[in-house]
Amino acid sequence: MAKAQPNNVECGRRNGIAPSSGRRLKAGVAAEAAGHPDPAPVGLDALTRRTSLELPADLPLDAWCRIGDRILAVSDSSAWWIGDWLVFGQEQYRDRYKHAMRETSLDYQTLRNYAWVTRKFQPSRRRDTLTFQHHMEVAALAEGEQEHWLDFAQRLKWSKNELRKQIKASTAPDESPERAQVIQLQLTLDKERLSSWEKVAEGLSQDLTEWISSVLDTAVRDFAPHQLHSA
Repeated sequence: MAKAQPNNVECGRRNGIAPSSGRRLKAGVAAEAAGHPDPAPVGLDALTRRTSLELPADLPLDAWCRIGDRILAVSDSSAWWIGDWLVFGQEQYRDRYKHAMRETSLDYQTLRNYAWVTRKFQPSRRRDTLTFQHHMEVAALAEGEQEHWLDFAQRLKWSKNELRKQIKASTAPDESPERAQVIQLQLTLDKERLSSWEKVAEGLSQDLTEWISSVLDTAVRDFAPHQLHSA
């Protein structure tokens, strides 16, 4: 006979994670995250394996919710962990960290995004009640604007998508339809040139697209006014 479940259990958090307690992961969870082949208990009657999570059939609802909160918190934290790992490797082992990146199961651009967001937010500025994706949404903004939008997201419990929507809506009235259009450019580069561009961008702690845009903006600003008018 199934156990009666309480109807007042708050399952999950609106932003997907709970505030961090600062405690270390349990040994079993850490071993499993490192790829240990043996089953590892996560507590709360759950058992993790590399490719599965085993839950008892009579697991109470509140326990199921707590397990979900823990998994989501670890999942979100892992993005920050990977980013910090990459930044450390780039600074300490510049000639070898790219090889380590190629050995991971994540694609190169995903790893670059993690490192880029991590560099934009020192640990003291990271909001543990918001997800890594919230921070990614505002990473391209100036620091003051980042804090402004993260404050709103935290106070109003916005999802990542709602935060993106609000940022877009705040700029839409000031833009003409022409300026609001998204233009995609496609470049054909040989591997040597692409590699050299990536190295320069990394040296400036910028994403490749961000670096290309900044170079072009600088070129436009430095272009003599009379040349602009005569073009």
